[in-house]
Formats: sequence, structure tokens, C-alpha cells
Amino acid sequence: MNTYPKRVANNILPLSIAGNLPEAFQEWYFTDNMEDHLIAKEDCELCDQEKLRYHFEIENRNTRKRLWVGSSCIVKFQVQVFDDAGKVLDKKGAEKKLNELQRKMCYESCINALKKLAQAESNEILSNALNYYLKNKYLTPKFAFVVFWRLQKNNIDHSPSFFKVTLNRRKYKDDLKEMDTFKVHKFWKALSSGQKKTAERLGHSAPIE
Repeated sequence: MNTYPKRVANNILPLSIAGNLPEAFQEWYFTDNMEDHLIAKEDCELCDQEKLRYHFEIENRNTRKRLWVGSSCIVKFQVQVFDDAGKVLDKKGAEKKLNELQRKMCYESCINALKKLAQAESNEILSNALNYYLKNKYLTPKFAFVVFWRLQKNNIDHSPSFFKVTLNRRKYKDDLKEMDTFKVHKFWKALSSGQKKTAERLGHSAPIE
């Protein structure tokens, strides 16, 4: 047995009744419990992968033992995932649910950062940005510049790539075009790959890492 399967076996079999991996994994299911550690510092308790930000809890229905793992292990080893009606999802459905839950945690992380910022500064623009994100789940370019500038200024923990920025209106593209490039760089990591290409077509350059 090579190193990876051996690590998995060593972590899962002592907590299971079955003596082999395929049968052991049939005993486990996703509890729907998740945890956002805010920074990527945790390990997967199944495969030992390092630097995970998000943990998903699985439980053995026979031994009641629990592990905190990465979502990829749940999909890879076909740990049971249930829908809202209690039906076991297939691999595609399980992956979709886990992705949706992770997106939800990303959204909540953004909202928490925006709330902290609104509390840190009595600023109508920041309050409006929070309300706008709560309603639309994205920021306009003008909001994005101010938000990321002030998040950095106030040393508020946030993940830029979790935020969404919209360019779905001509006005937003025009606003982006008219911005100084150093302002666009403030929220560059929040842009999708397609939006970055749009920004470059509008005359901006990618920041130098």
C-alpha cells in the first residue's frame, strides 16, 4: 500500500467497524456541519492534507466517531451526503451541495468583513456598500475600490477572491475604464479571469506581484 492510501487507512479504519477502505467508507456520512477557520491553517483528518481553510464534518453511523475533513475527500471517497429530504446524493449531487455550502461560507465571510468595516468607520459609503452586497451579492467597481481600500487600512481580515464585483452594466464598465489603475489594483483579486481581461482591454494592467 503506497503512502496516500496508507495514511487514509490509518486514519479511518481504527474508527470504523469494517476492516477495509471501501466497506469502511460506507459507514460514514457528512453531518452538514462546517467550519470556516478564516485562514488556511488546518489539516484534513482523513488524508492529512495541510492548509485547509474549510472543514466539513463526517461521522461514522456505527461508532459515532467524527472527523473534520476537506470537501474533496468527501467526494473522492464517496462519503454519503444527503439532500434536504434525507436522500443520498450521487457523486455529482454531493459535489454540487458541498460547493454551494462553500460558496455560502465565502459569502458570509464577505458580509462579516463588511459589517466589521461599517462598525469601524462611520461612513455612508461603507454602509451603502454593505447593504448593496446584502441585496445583490456583489459590489460595483466604485464600491469595490472604497471597500478594499478601507478593509486594508483598518487591518480587517478578509479574502479578496471571495468577493464578487459586477460589470454587467455599461455604466460599471465605464466607471472601471475611468478609474486610475492603482485603484483597480485594490480589488484586482476580486475580479474573475474574464473581468481581468475586460479591465486590460479598458487600459489597465495587472498588478505586479
